[in-house]
Order: sequence, then C-alpha cells, then structure tokens
Amino acid sequence: MKQLFQKIATPPAAGLLGFGFLTMTIVSLRAQVTQMPAYPLITHNTYFSVWSNTDKLNESVTHHWTGKDQSLLGIVKVDGSSYRFMGMSSPEYKSVLAAGDEGGYPSKYIMETLPADTATSGANSGAGSATPAWAQPGFNDQGWQTGKGPFGDQRGNAGVSWTGKDIWIRRRFSVSAVPSGRLLLKLFHDDDAEVFLNGQRITRQRGANNDYEMIVLSDAVKAKLQVGENVLAMHCKNTGGGSWIDAGLSEEIIQKDQAGISPAEQTSVNVSATQTTYTFKCGAVDLQVRFTSPLIMTDLNLFSVPISYISYEVRATDGGKHKVELTQSVSTNLAVNQPYQPVKIVAYSKGDLSILKAGTVEQPVLQKKGDNLRIDWGYLYVAAPGAKQSVTADVGKSSFLNTVLSFGEVGPVRQNKFIMVGYDDIYSIQYFGANLRPWWRNTPGVTMDRLLTDARNHYGATISKCDDLDKKIYSDAAQAGGETYAKLCVMAYRQSIAAHQLVKSPQGDLLFLSKENFSNGSINTVDITYPSAPLYLLYNPELLKGMLNGIFYYSESGKWTKPFPAHDLGTYPLANGQTYGEDMPVEEGGNVIITTGAIVRMQNDAAYARLHWKTLTTWVNYLSEAGFDPGNQLCTDDFAGHLAHNANLSVKAIVAIGVYAQMAKKLGENATAEKYSAMAAEMAAKWVEKDNAGDHYALVFDNKDTWSQKYNMVWDKVLHLGLFPQKVYDTEISYYLTRQQRFGLPLDSRKTYTKSDWILWTAAMADKPSDFQQLIDPVYKYATETPTRVPLSDWHETTNGKMVGFQARSVIGGYWMKVVREKLK
Repeated sequence: MKQLFQKIATPPAAGLLGFGFLTMTIVSLRAQVTQMPAYPLITHNTYFSVWSNTDKLNESVTHHWTGKDQSLLGIVKVDGSSYRFMGMSSPEYKSVLAAGDEGGYPSKYIMETLPADTATSGANSGAGSATPAWAQPGFNDQGWQTGKGPFGDQRGNAGVSWTGKDIWIRRRFSVSAVPSGRLLLKLFHDDDAEVFLNGQRITRQRGANNDYEMIVLSDAVKAKLQVGENVLAMHCKNTGGGSWIDAGLSEEIIQKDQAGISPAEQTSVNVSATQTTYTFKCGAVDLQVRFTSPLIMTDLNLFSVPISYISYEVRATDGGKHKVELTQSVSTNLAVNQPYQPVKIVAYSKGDLSILKAGTVEQPVLQKKGDNLRIDWGYLYVAAPGAKQSVTADVGKSSFLNTVLSFGEVGPVRQNKFIMVGYDDIYSIQYFGANLRPWWRNTPGVTMDRLLTDARNHYGATISKCDDLDKKIYSDAAQAGGETYAKLCVMAYRQSIAAHQLVKSPQGDLLFLSKENFSNGSINTVDITYPSAPLYLLYNPELLKGMLNGIFYYSESGKWTKPFPAHDLGTYPLANGQTYGEDMPVEEGGNVIITTGAIVRMQNDAAYARLHWKTLTTWVNYLSEAGFDPGNQLCTDDFAGHLAHNANLSVKAIVAIGVYAQMAKKLGENATAEKYSAMAAEMAAKWVEKDNAGDHYALVFDNKDTWSQKYNMVWDKVLHLGLFPQKVYDTEISYYLTRQQRFGLPLDSRKTYTKSDWILWTAAMADKPSDFQQLIDPVYKYATETPTRVPLSDWHETTNGKMVGFQARSVIGGYWMKVVREKLK
C-alpha cells in the first residue's frame, strides 16, 4: 500500500497516538470561516457526504447533503458526567399505516378523470372547504380499480404504474388503538398532492418533494383517527416530468436514551479548505474535535482515498486531573438509501485497529439512479487504534457503530486520539455498460483493510499536509481578492469536490464525474463542468480533463453524432448516454471549447487540444454558424426557460471561437488561427453594436429594456483574447452596481433570483478592487445569513437570501475565477 501514501513520507513516530509534535490547536492558521449555512464534516463524493446544518454541532442530527439523517453522535464523559458534543438522536417512528417503502398495500384508485358527481359534497372538511365525496369514509368505491400502491413511474418499486395527469386513491385500514405519541403523515409526492383522513383534508402540497417527508399532524387531525376502520384518501396531479404518490401514517417514538446527558458548550467553529474544527467546554475539560477529509488535488492517490479522520484533543482547564472517556457513534444510515433497509454488521481487528463494517444485506450495486438518493451498496467502516467497539440497535432497523476512546487521567497537557470513517463503494460508476471501481482500487492488491492501516500510520503526515493546503487555499484567494473573497472560496472547496467521483475509464482515461445535485441528478453535465472549472484549473487541470474526457469519448466513439457536445452522460451513477430531454447546442459547444482552451493556457501545453482537435473543429464550426444570434435555445440557466437572441449566450459562442483561434496558434496552425480570430473579432464588434442599450447591454438583442449579467465575457479577460472593448466592461459593471439587492446581483431583468457562481464571474471582470468588493459583499452576506440551512445553494433569492433551488452542487468551484484571472496575468 505504499503507492497510495508514498508522497507523504511519515516521520518515525508519526501515526502513533502520543506524538507530541502534533497538536490540534491550529496555531499557524488564523480563523478562516466561522459561519456557513451548513458545515462539511465528512466529504468525499456524492454518496459519502455528511454535514451539520446548525451552527452548533450538538444542536441537530447530522445529515447527508440531501437532508436525510446520517447521524454522528458524540458523548464525552468527564469524571462520570456525560456531555453530548456532536449530533442529536435521530427521531424514530413507528408505522401506524405503512407506506410503500415498507411493502405494497391494497388500494382503490381511479386515473385521469373523476366522475362529476363524486367531486364535491356538502360535508365540511373542518378546514373551511367542502370535502370531496370520493374522500369521505362512506363513499362507494366499488367501481374503482383495485391495485397495490405506491403509484408512479419507474424510479422505484411502484405497485401500479401511473404516468398520467391525475390519480385518486383510497386506502381502508384498521387500528386497534390510537397512538399516544405525535401522529405524522409520511408523504412522497410528485407533483401536487392533497391527502384526507376520514374525510378531513390533512395536507395540501405543491410541486414535488422527491422523497418521503414526515409532516407533523395536529391534535385535531389525530382525533379523526379512530379505533377500527379508517380511510386515507389521496389525489395527486402530475404537472410535468415524473409522477409519484405514496403516503402512510407514523407515530413518533419518544427518545429516552439521552437522560442525564448535558449538552457540551460549544465555544468556536472554524472551517478551512479540508478541515472543520469545533471546540467545547465539558465541565473542567476542554475538547477540540476536528473533521479532516484529505482532498488534496495535487496527490490523486491520497485525494481518492475514501477515509476521513475525526480527531479529538482534550485537556483539563482547572489545573487538576480528570478521568475522560469519549464515545463516537456512527449510524448505519450512512450505508443505506432508506433507514428500513436491513444491514449486516461485522466486528473484527487488523493489527491494533478495531474495525466495524456495515452494509445492506441486499447489496444492489449500481441498481438505482437519480437525484435524491443515497448509496445502499458497498460498506461503511469505522476504525480506530486501541479502541473498544460495540453496536447499539436502534428503534428501527438502523444501528449505531460505537467506538470508545479512553484518555485515562487528563491534566493540562493535551492528549490526542482519532478514529477513521471510510466507505468502500466497490463499484462507483457504470460507464457505457462497464462497471468502474473507484480510483483508489487502481493500485494492485489494495483492500480497504490495507487502506485503513495506511491511513492510520500516516495520520500525522496527512494532517500536516492538509494544514499546509488549507493555508495555501486561503492565501491564494486572499491575495487575489481579499479576506471576504477568501472565505467564500474556502466555503466552496470541499462542497465542489465532493459532488464528483474519480474513476478510470476502460480506455484508461481519468474520469472525474459530477452529479447534478438537487437539480435532475445528471452525471457529467457539461454546463456543470463549465462553472466548476476555475477551482480545478488552479490546483489540478488533470481533474478538469477528467470532466471533459467522457464527453469527448461520447462523440469520438460515434455514440453521439450531433455537431455539438452532449448535455450529459446519463443519470448518476449510470453514465450510459445523455438522458436530459433537450440539447443545449451553443451552450455546451462553447463550454467545452472554452474549458479546453483554459487547460491549454494554464498548462502552457496544447497537447490536450491536439488530441481532440478534429472534434473541437466540428463544434467550433457549429458555433460559427449558429452561435452569434442563437435561436430559441436553452442555456445553462435552463430554470429560466428558453430564450431566443440571448446576448450572453452569444458572448459564449464568440469567446469560444476566439479561444479556438488561440489554441490553433499554440498548435502552429497559423492560417486557422487567423481565420477564427478574425471571425471572433468581427462577431464581437457586431455584438457591441447590436446589443448596446445605452447605459448597459441587453439580455436579448431585440429588447433594449432588458439586462443581464454577461458572465461569459470573463474569459475574454482571463485568457487575454482582446475581443470586447474596455468600455463594454466599464458600462456593464457600473450598471450592475445600480441593480444590486441586499443579497446579490439578480441574474437578469426577468426575476430577482440569482446564481452566486455567476456573480463571482461577473465580479472577476471588474478592474477596480472597489467594484469587485461591492459585487461580492452581498454574496458573502447571503452565504452567512441565509435562513436556508443546507450545503450552500448556488441559486438564491437576492431580496431575502432564501434558496430557490439546488444545493451541494459543484458549480461553486467557479468562485475561484478571480484567482484564475490573477494567476494568468
């Protein structure tokens, strides 16, 4: 296993528990980030990802980026008194009426059209509206069809296929006793849904929630539940896209296992690029907890290791000595998609390592695809040197893997211990029919046990390397754009990386494949790669090539035959070909040409362009014909809808043609360079004339009363193309500063929402530091004050700072655009 850690040679004593040269106090690092909407704890890839969504680590259950519980629970005992410093107990529920995730259920249903005489009734729902006759307990549903729920498309194990517009469902069920605890509706709907219990509407939900949601019901609703027969009735309207409806009832189980445990007093939190550190007061002992995910991009072997450290440092603060014991619990929910899935747990040792291993019994490897999913194959590992381990059964089918670390008598001298949390997904991606193993398995003879042993032995050296990178990341960004900007970059680092998976293709190419988180679940989306690019350009352009290699292969293999790039390679984790319903020809053609040119410029080497020159030429020729005044096409901001004559999309095509000319010159193809350089210059001049609206440049060529951020123009500055005159930049920046809202610059004149990655690109076009600062300050305000507590959303409302959509996406790697511009000066 030397191959995986060979770049971080370890001093003789490193990796042992008592090494005095390493303290958990980060004396060489100033505080970096102390406020985020969610705090990264374990961040490796889209499946192995755990976050805290509250400012204090012990104020909430820890979550997967999707919001599902993935509980990390930490208790420290000081002289017999217990303090909870990490997480909370997950709420537990007992089924009163099982939903479809626990098995099919008999129902009556009718699709598409409801007979007119069953639509309404004079009865009152108790909520100020008439109860539909079909939802009443005594309704005669003998003429309805019979089938097993749930109902919907093929995203899951639907009992009855439903892909139409409307469906009405009735479930008769009996209870022997009314629950004593809180009653909750367990609901999964796509799209609009209304649910009735014994004739009373208990909820009405708009849109889709993409997974099961627990909705607390009032005491008045609970009173409608009766001993004996009851009826749960549902109506769902499919407004477009997928279709799904499923519901059940659950009782909340009161937790009693936290009695006698006090919350530790959190005194600080500090987030750096690869680490998140908390400090606590626990009686007479101070505790420091550090989460480290060694995402060091210059060392792909270490970068690909799916192991995070949780490190603990304790010391007495009163001059005395105190007995300290710490228990770290990790939920098996990290290894399941749904908490009811049965899990097998194995306990064993390897040398001095105590190891707990957990995974689903079923092991459905690469059998699910989609957005709001967690992994349910492969194995979770919790390992620690010289520790005691045990398993605690939960109320449901999930369990806790417990590790007990005994510090003995603790005085004023700091004592350190750590555990490791790892995940072996066995196979990560399916790529055009081939199941690909994670990158770290490219090393011959590698096993997870060997990986854990090496990670244990190189603990000290790895932490030191992470400290060095953290300082560099902050310093690079601060030098380019100041401290506020550096904090934004630090916030984005782990989130951007952890929205990818690193594998090797059957052709031997590096693939660094993104997941379009909380959007549509696409894999390797080109217009996700484009905004993400700056981070990877700076710290390892090979990873950016890894985002492009699959797209090039798709075209060059003949599997994709259109004269522009595909939008995506499929739906994560199945990269078998585009699944997005519509192409983005100008958008994706511009994206790949520009990012390829940026790689050539950053590496000062045209080899990558030469390798794909024929394909790039096909794409640039498409742009030369269709790019200047795009038709009614989608662009990356597809949530805003189709837009003809899109001036910013036109800029992308013009810049891409200029970038192609720049690459041609680097390749020594001077005639080609002159041809496309002249073409880009002519188009740019024509653009300036056509889009000029006086004090700004328009959103669309045919309406001067509109405006938009021209973020695509930043590459003209970054790559020194010289296509657009300085007056255009000065005019646009001045105008933007008059359009800012409290939480940022709107994307364009159509709405007040924005994309923070594009604001950072727009700001990077500014030549005056004061203009740059004015544009990024509201983004920082959003990132630190948003009421939406999820991993940073890149799509938010500028008036109130709330997330509009998307979360935990890789595109905030684009925050580094200012650093890229400074580096390429």
